[in-house]
Amino acid sequence: MTTHDSESTSFLYPFIDSEETDAQSLLDDLAASARGKAAESARLQKESLDEYGDGLTAAGIDMADRFRRGGRLYTFGNGGSSTDAATLASLFSRPARGRPVAAWSLAADQAVVTALGNDVGFDLIFKRQIIAHARDRDVAIALSTSGNSDDLMTALTEAKQRGLLTIGFAGHEGGRMAAMASAGELDFCYTVHSQSIHRIQESHAMLGYRLWSVAQEHMSRPAPNSAERIAPDSGERVAPDSGEAS
Repeated sequence: MTTHDSESTSFLYPFIDSEETDAQSLLDDLAASARGKAAESARLQKESLDEYGDGLTAAGIDMADRFRRGGRLYTFGNGGSSTDAATLASLFSRPARGRPVAAWSLAADQAVVTALGNDVGFDLIFKRQIIAHARDRDVAIALSTSGNSDDLMTALTEAKQRGLLTIGFAGHEGGRMAAMASAGELDFCYTVHSQSIHRIQESHAMLGYRLWSVAQEHMSRPAPNSAERIAPDSGERVAPDSGEAS
């Protein structure tokens, strides 16, 4: 390991750089480190649920109502948060149980993302897709550990203006995403109060699961208009007798 590599990872496992020669001592330190990280993650997840329980329920109910009307879910993020966004979209579109809904990660199509980044600029890669695909009954969820990513903020602003339900997952102190929520420019913002990107993303996964769970619970109840159902592949409403999309 080079000096630069050691410096860049020492904050994660400082005991590795201490050059311990006792294998058992090193294993004990590794185990203690893992237990400490797991405890911190569990604490943050509990605190986040306690802080945002009512907001998660309100957002999940709104999502369920939109899905019943044929609404779709669009998720997006950068870097590791883009993979979290893809996982969240998959949870809604291909759940292990319950009702699937139309959901896409806007970072999943490499051709679209790279074309937009090259032609119009990286800050617009998600906004342009919202303009192209979204409708006022849809849902947009952005994930950012900093809450400050320009491409996410522009996409959320566009989604809000078009009538979508807008939800942001942030970290640290919430950044611009939290400021947007305070100004009424974002419907819901859930900030995980931590300086660790790893712990933030772990809590984001839990918050996303909670949204899915609430939405599933409410979609399982009889719809206000039971004469309509949702075609899971297209997200369009289907009349039960004709079998044709309305």
